[in-house]
Amino acid sequence: MSSPESSENFLHAILEGFVDGILVLTDRQEVIYANTIADSICTQLLQEKANPLPKELQEVCEALTESKDVYGDRPFMIESDVDTGKTIFRIRAQWLNLEGAQQPCILLRLQDQNQSVQGLAIAEAQKWNLTPRETDVWLLRRAGYKRKQIAEELYIAEDTVKKHLKNIHFKRQMTLDDEEWRSSQAS
Repeated sequence: MSSPESSENFLHAILEGFVDGILVLTDRQEVIYANTIADSICTQLLQEKANPLPKELQEVCEALTESKDVYGDRPFMIESDVDTGKTIFRIRAQWLNLEGAQQPCILLRLQDQNQSVQGLAIAEAQKWNLTPRETDVWLLRRAGYKRKQIAEELYIAEDTVKKHLKNIHFKRQMTLDDEEWRSSQAS
C-alpha cells in the first residue's frame, strides 16, 4: 500500500508531465497548484506584476462562477481563446471537487495552440515517413506559413518549397491509399 506522500509525488509527476498548463484555484481565484507549463503561460500573459493571475484567466474564472447559478451542480466547461500575437492559448475552466476541500475548486487547463499544431505535424511527418527537410517544411506549413515565408525561414527557393510540399502531399496520399487498401482487405 502506498503512503499519502508517495501518492502526492505520483500525482505531482503526472501533472508536471502534461503538455498543457494545469492550474487549480479556490473559488476566490487563489492558486492551490500550478504545474510548470501553467507558470510559463501565466508569465507570458501577465501584464501587471501585482496580480498573480492574468486578467484573461480571471475573466474565465468569473464566467465560470457566474454560470454556476445557471447550471447548478451539472458538469460544464467554459472555454476561451487568448491571442497574444505570437500564439493562441486555449483556456478551459471547470469545477473540480477535491477530497477534503470545503468548497469546489476551479480547474484551468491552458493549451498553447501552436504547440498542439506542432505535435500534430510531427506525428504526421512520422506517419508519412517524411525526410527531415520535408518535416521542416511541413512544421512551418502547419503553423500557417505561406510558401514564400517557408522559403525565407529555411533559406531555400520558393520552388524548392513547392517541390517539398508536392512530395509531402504525395506521401500523405500514399499513406491514405495504403490504409484504405488494408481496411478493404480486412473486410
